Amino acid sequence: MSTTKTWTERKYWNEEIETMPREQLEAFQLEHLKEIVKHAYENAPYYKRTWDEAGLSPDDIQSLEDLQKFPFINKITQRETQGVGSFLGELAAVPEDDVVFISTSSGSTGVPTMSPFTKADFDAFQDTESRWFWQIGMRPNDRYVHALNFSLYVGGPDVIGAQNLGALCIWGGTLPSERLLYVLKTYQPTVIWTSPSYAWQLGEKAKKAGIDPKNDLSIRKIIVAGELGGSIPATRKAIEDLWGAELYDFYGLSDIFGACAAHCEYHDGLHIAEDHILVETVDIHTGEILPPGSVGELVYTTLQKKARPLIRFRTGDIGYIDQTPCKCGRTHGRIHINGRKDDMFIVSAVNVFPSDIEAVVHDLSGITGEYLIRIFEENYTCRYAVEVEKNADNPKSDDEVAAELSAALKARIGVKPARVKIHPDGGLNTRSEHKSKRIIDERNQEYNI
Repeated sequence: MSTTKTWTERKYWNEEIETMPREQLEAFQLEHLKEIVKHAYENAPYYKRTWDEAGLSPDDIQSLEDLQKFPFINKITQRETQGVGSFLGELAAVPEDDVVFISTSSGSTGVPTMSPFTKADFDAFQDTESRWFWQIGMRPNDRYVHALNFSLYVGGPDVIGAQNLGALCIWGGTLPSERLLYVLKTYQPTVIWTSPSYAWQLGEKAKKAGIDPKNDLSIRKIIVAGELGGSIPATRKAIEDLWGAELYDFYGLSDIFGACAAHCEYHDGLHIAEDHILVETVDIHTGEILPPGSVGELVYTTLQKKARPLIRFRTGDIGYIDQTPCKCGRTHGRIHINGRKDDMFIVSAVNVFPSDIEAVVHDLSGITGEYLIRIFEENYTCRYAVEVEKNADNPKSDDEVAAELSAALKARIGVKPARVKIHPDGGLNTRSEHKSKRIIDERNQEYNI
């Protein structure tokens, strides 16, 4: 009997790339780094001007470490150069005629920024999406619902990556919950991609509509992105228990492309496409390079995207990269995201991330999992408050629930909230079919981190 595996039985989408030994992978990165820096210098006015002013040239890149000589860019750079000199702006390195697709950021931290793609950029983007879908076990016999926004959102086209591997794809978009539940019940798809908060809310709505997500639906894999919940064990377990499905976290940036990193079956960080992205970690205050495994701000350099190369882009994401071998056999590093620099706040000299608060809320019984964080000033000091919903069948008093949550937050974070407010089930206006708004910053002065 033949033991030759069919292509659908193979473990990796691109075994050569995904399992490349670290030394070989770094040689691959250096080759492409030299090419992209030269391309950026010769074609993007911003890079040519700023590097000339700094006395830098593409010839200065002879090793991966040489990249440290070059200046950072960030969202502010993108906004200040967007539309300058041309429609695509000074960071673009190709003429508009070569661009076939643009997405934009949400604008949640300022003016929305464009992300342009050439045909080759877009094809590489979708091949990477196919890699992630294959990595979580999606195969041609799966039915897949892409329940993400298609309106300028860079994650919208990721459905093409699923189609490219042969899955039956249902372009759900932002259907109303009732309509999406109809699709799930009628078409019985096996995989869905949405946000963590909406995955939870959709499961709860299904139960209220008399639909048991575990037994009446066929969802066996849930992909989440856009929020940190998918990598928070308590949140992941709550969603998995609700659906009877395995949850996988994806991570993407509108500045680069849809999903740039994804869980494998071991859920130990998210493998990042190191053939497309060179990762650095820097001190959030000084910009000093930190060794792999150290927590800091993640900085990305795109290695193959020609339309708008990003050279040393400070993402604002706080986390670290683990480059030790993964049990799945893939050699690309795994990123762990702690939170956004924009969202982090300091209380009594303690760095507080909303993801830590979410972990506590989802680990506590008797509350719905919905929450709201208020950050405010009190006596010239930064404080925080948390609001949650109590389950209708919870026999404890509001004061008891508040005390329980306050103690749990103190144990996890090191500093308790100034107050905890308890609402009835449905009393918080945080449910959303996209990203949920969970942080209200009421401070009048800036607090440097």
